[in-house]
Amino acid sequence: MPRASTRLLYLARHAEPDPSGDGLSPRGSQQAECLGRRLAHLPLHRVVHGPLRRASETARVVAAQLERPAALVEIEAAGDYVPHVPGRDEVPDAWADAVLSPCADVSAEEAAHGAALAARAVELLAGPATDGCEPVDVVITHAFTIGWLVRHALDAPTWRWWPPVQCHAGLTVIRYEPDAPPAVVISNDLAHLPAHLRWTGFPEHLRW
Repeated sequence: MPRASTRLLYLARHAEPDPSGDGLSPRGSQQAECLGRRLAHLPLHRVVHGPLRRASETARVVAAQLERPAALVEIEAAGDYVPHVPGRDEVPDAWADAVLSPCADVSAEEAAHGAALAARAVELLAGPATDGCEPVDVVITHAFTIGWLVRHALDAPTWRWWPPVQCHAGLTVIRYEPDAPPAVVISNDLAHLPAHLRWTGFPEHLRW
């Protein structure tokens, strides 16, 4: 039987994109540099990222700041997708409109594809380290995917990946232990960003 050991998973939303939504804006490049400097001292092996350019560019800038070389690895499960489309019976009446409305235009095909990627994300990214498996250390991804992995760590209902409240280059850390429930140690932390680089991509009414 493979032995399991404690693992920390570092999740970050990609930095601010340019107006096209593709690559990074100048401010996004600065955010990515700050994120990389915060992670620079860690013994990282890989920087995993989704396939969209704004994620891959963030990962490249982050990796350039690290004290030791780390491989860049692209996986589709770290991409941008709707991980679960909730049914009406899943959501309490008080929040039904807020939760169901954003998913109203998701097609059945998109929902099935997103659900498959969400299951794959849990398979590849969640859980303690095990012998014979290369650990995933840092994942540059998207707000929906981070919300899904946090929901999974907390064993919350499947619809509770919503709302996806993650700032650009915000850092979330999940601790996985072999003999204890997962713990969300840090969520959407911005301590590595100076004031003028914070809160991009975040709902205005939730900022403080």
